[in-house]
Amino acid sequence: MINAKVKEFLDIKGLGDRLTEHSETIDTVEHAAQQIGCTEPEIAKTLSFIVEEKPVIVVMAGDGKVNSSKFKSVFHTKPHMIPRDQVEDITGFQPGGVCPFAVPAGIPIWLDVSMKRFEYVHPAGGNEFTSVKITPGELEEITETQGWCDVCKGWEEEE
Repeated sequence: MINAKVKEFLDIKGLGDRLTEHSETIDTVEHAAQQIGCTEPEIAKTLSFIVEEKPVIVVMAGDGKVNSSKFKSVFHTKPHMIPRDQVEDITGFQPGGVCPFAVPAGIPIWLDVSMKRFEYVHPAGGNEFTSVKITPGELEEITETQGWCDVCKGWEEEE
């Protein structure tokens, strides 16, 4: 079950062939890595927060965990995730399928530096059964991101 708006978005950007449909769910980092055949850190998890009463999306490596003080230094507030029962209404995607592609206008997208250490990362493709193989640079280019941020802990840059 391909998400039509994500497929159209990726086709327009010339990356429609990178969308992969999986037979089993990729709703968690662990499930995604198993289905895709990559390491958990290479999964690009897309988290949605409320900042100043507005939604914000942050995409980070699968082994990253939000660091409250780092988040506050960027967004000037503590991290507050969008409640699970409101995610689809706000982002247009169900939990487990939130992605940085075809996001509703007005929702800023930030990319965490934790992804820069990988040649490819694998964000969801609009639902819990699809993923996209993409370089961090391509992700930055096609999502009209606000930029790179550093809001994670739990990962270490390779020397």
